[in-house]
Amino acid sequence: MEKIIRIGTRESQLAVWQATTVQQLLLQQGYKSELVYIKSDGDIDLVTPLYALGVQGVFTKTLDAALLSNKIDIAVHSMKDVPTQLAEGIVQAAVLKRASYKDILVYKDPSSVVSGQWSVIATSSIRRKAQWLNRYPDTQVENLRGNVNTRLQKLKDSNWTGAIFAAAGLERIGLRPENSIELDWMLPAPAQGAIMVVCRKEEAFYKEAVVHLNDADTAICVKAERDFLKVLMGGCSTPISALAIIEDNAVHFKGSICSLDGKDKIDVERIVNIDEANSIGADAANELLNKGGKQIVESIRNATK
Repeated sequence: MEKIIRIGTRESQLAVWQATTVQQLLLQQGYKSELVYIKSDGDIDLVTPLYALGVQGVFTKTLDAALLSNKIDIAVHSMKDVPTQLAEGIVQAAVLKRASYKDILVYKDPSSVVSGQWSVIATSSIRRKAQWLNRYPDTQVENLRGNVNTRLQKLKDSNWTGAIFAAAGLERIGLRPENSIELDWMLPAPAQGAIMVVCRKEEAFYKEAVVHLNDADTAICVKAERDFLKVLMGGCSTPISALAIIEDNAVHFKGSICSLDGKDKIDVERIVNIDEANSIGADAANELLNKGGKQIVESIRNATK
């Protein structure tokens, strides 16, 4: 009997889009599959700010549990949601070719874009909040939770000036509004715009099925970004940003950390040959720590205890 691969996914429109994309790619390789829908803790609680939920794995741990209990065979994640330390018994099987890594601002009034005056901005991301306050310290920042559809509706119904989203999340499901601009100055979350597929460590069949979906360049870049995050603090509930891009056979890396209030920010930048890029993320993180990042890391740890 031919195996049907059970693909675990969250129920949001974006998550289903990602899982369906994996399903279609598997079919092209001759593998049949079905989607298995699982609700995560992050989908159930849409009120508490993400940084107050402990965040690490809030969108992934339910899928991981289903994977380890053999209810599904592979799981599909937005890679920026995945903890830098995978659950015991689970391994990265593939990283799909990356989409846009950028953050975008969906705004209410075009005059704000011209004037640069933003009275109230909404986001659930502590990283986006810190970077925004670093640039626009007089802005009031409101918490915004929910899937992309819910967040867009909340923005529409509010008196906020605008809200920040990941470009990939809106573009993948055709929901990016015309009244939006790319925040080219905002450094993204590590692995933003990338999709990760995981499976059980000892399952050779599923590893072999999924390995053909892996994009080598994307895998190199997101590894560097996640290594940077791991050395600094290891959690996505921190104002840590990183981006690696491959150009002319070299890896160009940028990383930063902000204090929670956005007042302090330290940046680091490196360029190495692609053959020497294995440690670029960790090396950049250690450089940042030596430039004063240790003090910011400690202040964040003390504030979130």
